[in-house]
Formats: sequence, C-alpha cells, structure tokens
Amino acid sequence: MTPTLRAATTNDLTQLVALEAATFDYSQLGRQSFRRLITSPSAHLFVLYEHQQLLGYSLLLTRKNSKVWRLYSIAVAAIARGKGVGRMLLEHAIELAKRHGATALSLEVKVDNQAAIELYRRYDFEVVDLLPDYYPGHADGYRMRLTFS
Repeated sequence: MTPTLRAATTNDLTQLVALEAATFDYSQLGRQSFRRLITSPSAHLFVLYEHQQLLGYSLLLTRKNSKVWRLYSIAVAAIARGKGVGRMLLEHAIELAKRHGATALSLEVKVDNQAAIELYRRYDFEVVDLLPDYYPGHADGYRMRLTFS
C-alpha cells in the first residue's frame, strides 16, 4: 500500500498533536493551533498516512501580497524516518508553492539539525541568514531559501 497525502482535517487533530509532541521539544503546536491552521486560508497543512498511521505532516504559511511562502514545519514519525517521508512532504510543498505562483520558499532550521539541512540542500535551498539565539535554549538557526526560477 502506498502512503496517502491529503489536506489535514479536524479528524487528524489527535494524531497531529501526538506527532508534534514526539518530534519537537520546543515551540510545539497545540490542538487549538492545529485546529485554527486547518481552516486558515493562509495555511496549507498536509498529512501523510499509511494504514491509518500518521507518518508525517507539512505546514506551509502564506502572507497576503507576498510571493514568498514559508515552510513552517515538517514532522516525520520516528517509525517513518529514513524512508523518504520527509522528501515526499518537501517535494509536495515545493510543487504546491510553485503551482500557486510563489517565487520562493523560505524556512528556519536549527543549525544542529543536520538531517533536515542535508535534505533542504539536496533541493537547492541555500542558507541566507544565521539566526543567533533563535530557538529556546539559546540554539542558533539558519534561514534557508529556495528561489524558483
């Protein structure tokens, strides 16, 4: 069976919150935030399932009058890591942004998140800024950007 990628609905809330808690130890989105994002016209929240198991999600944010979309978050379940789930979510995010007329995709990532940074670099994201003390615990971040030509 191949995984199913679709827009998130309120039926996904419990699994989204659980995945968020298992993936991030900082700045976690809660149930109310996910609920708001699911209905927001400026958010694009997608879930990837296989056998009713949430493998991952991606969250893109847009701003009125801006052609630069923000990849706010990608989360991959521990059981699905190393199996192409992050790549699948990232490719979908890039295609969605392009299809809607975005000129670039921007994101922030912790400087020590080597797996994510390597994934983004494979898709030609470039570090455009160092963000000192950006994350809790005084961790630095990178702002990365992919410009569509």
